[in-house]
Amino acid sequence: MKKIIGNFTFIETSIKDVYIIDSKKYGDNRGYFMETYKESDFNEAGLKYKFVQDNQSKSKKGVLRGLHFQKTFPQAKLVRCIEGEVFDVCVDLRKDSPTYGKWEGVVLSAEKGNQFMVPRGFAHGFVVLSETATFYYKCDELYHPEDEGGIMWNDPEIGVEWPYDEEPLLSEKDKLNKPLKDSNFKF
Repeated sequence: MKKIIGNFTFIETSIKDVYIIDSKKYGDNRGYFMETYKESDFNEAGLKYKFVQDNQSKSKKGVLRGLHFQKTFPQAKLVRCIEGEVFDVCVDLRKDSPTYGKWEGVVLSAEKGNQFMVPRGFAHGFVVLSETATFYYKCDELYHPEDEGGIMWNDPEIGVEWPYDEEPLLSEKDKLNKPLKDSNFKF
């Protein structure tokens, strides 16, 4: 189902509370303008978050960051790619959810200007598809380094279908991530 509110189209996914968000672009020969967040429109769509931290990363092709979460201070994230293209994924970690362990993914690109709303209680990650990508996101909880958790990017029980055929470039920390069944968190 789609909801058009203001300059945004909120597209429901197969997982409750996870949305793909398209923003209307106004362009001419000078370039374009678009809103990427407007609290009143997001509230009207049912996405009532108070964002407290913005983050940005730049990565080269094949870098896979994730699948990350915070164990006791979960974060909702509004994510977008402001340069290049990524395949972005979230995995439902809410133990009482009918979609526990299920994933949803979307290609985010600077050209499209689309966004992905990842609620609290999810693991999140992305792989870079373009030569480089700059990734930007808003969080509704501060980052707590001591609270980090992660799940294997290729956990066979989750079965994310990454659109990248080569071995991804992982951080040393992400190489140690365990499968979902061996992860410790309380959502």
